[in-house]
Amino acid sequence: MTAARAGEPYDGAGPSPAARAGTAGDLEVPRPLRLVLTAGWNLTESVGLPVAAYAAAAWAGGRDAGMVAGLAVIWITAVIRKVVTGSVPSLLTITAVELTVQTAVVLATGQLWLFLLQFPLANLAMCVLFARTARGPDPLVARLAAEVVALRQTTPHPGLHRFFQGATWLWAGIFLLLTAALAALMVTEPASVFLLLTTAVTIALVVAGTGASALWFLSVLRRLGLTLRFAQPQPGTWPS
Repeated sequence: MTAARAGEPYDGAGPSPAARAGTAGDLEVPRPLRLVLTAGWNLTESVGLPVAAYAAAAWAGGRDAGMVAGLAVIWITAVIRKVVTGSVPSLLTITAVELTVQTAVVLATGQLWLFLLQFPLANLAMCVLFARTARGPDPLVARLAAEVVALRQTTPHPGLHRFFQGATWLWAGIFLLLTAALAALMVTEPASVFLLLTTAVTIALVVAGTGASALWFLSVLRRLGLTLRFAQPQPGTWPS
């Protein structure tokens, strides 16, 4: 049975006309150029700046100097963000926590195995960070979507909230899988091979997780009858 035609009473079968009308534009992202700038800015300050600082300092003063420089840059960026905008984005916080753990482990001793241990430990910290928020009212994936690509819900939807909770569990599982894989590689492979495989495995799982999350998100939008549209940026968004 279909929904009532215009002028007829609604018979209760399927979404009401008002409900269908209310879903239009339930999700908004900035226009394409603004979207690229917003995502690029977040990735630059969270990944690009500390990597550049690490590379420059490591070239001049060695590995330890590079790690200290990268850590200093990420915390300086976080402080500037806090002063300018009043908050620190989740991606920046995640990077700061990860670099802090890695630098502390590396500087604690010069032993090679502790240097290698930083990689599974950092992924374990990420797993815990995602899992802590997965069942709550503000899952980390929802925060990242709002901050990195400026996704905005004009009409909050419980089904979409459940998706963000599930996606946060998915990423907690991805980082747990990375922890186990890197721990196994650490005890079975030489250091040079371990570092190469760490990069390859991390990129592969992150790309796979991103693709799976995107496809899942689009399927949820179709199932819930939600629409995604481009919108003008909100006043006060970063970067200004």
